[in-house]
Amino acid sequence: MYEDKIALLGAVFPIIAIAVTVGVGGWVITTWMRVKHGYPLDGAWGQAVYPKTSDESMERIKLLSQENAQLRAELGSIKDRLAVVERIVTDGSHSLTREIEQLRGPAN
Repeated sequence: MYEDKIALLGAVFPIIAIAVTVGVGGWVITTWMRVKHGYPLDGAWGQAVYPKTSDESMERIKLLSQENAQLRAELGSIKDRLAVVERIVTDGSHSLTREIEQLRGPAN
């Protein structure tokens, strides 16, 4: 009678051990990936264990926001310049020559 239970336990124990090992290994890998990529770690109820509200991170966010605004302004000026270049390229050569002659002023 005990031999049957021991044999059943001997057959089930490796499956349970593998399942536990895979579960713990997956948790360790997931935690390692979160730390590697800068995600905050979660506690048991989903709250952040180490929330990133330090002065350093706030300063970094501020600097990135300023850089983003500068790049957007630069992109806007490049779009304007591109529109002028497109107008020059697609415009007929006669009207472009006429506009250049008008800018030069009356011939003396």
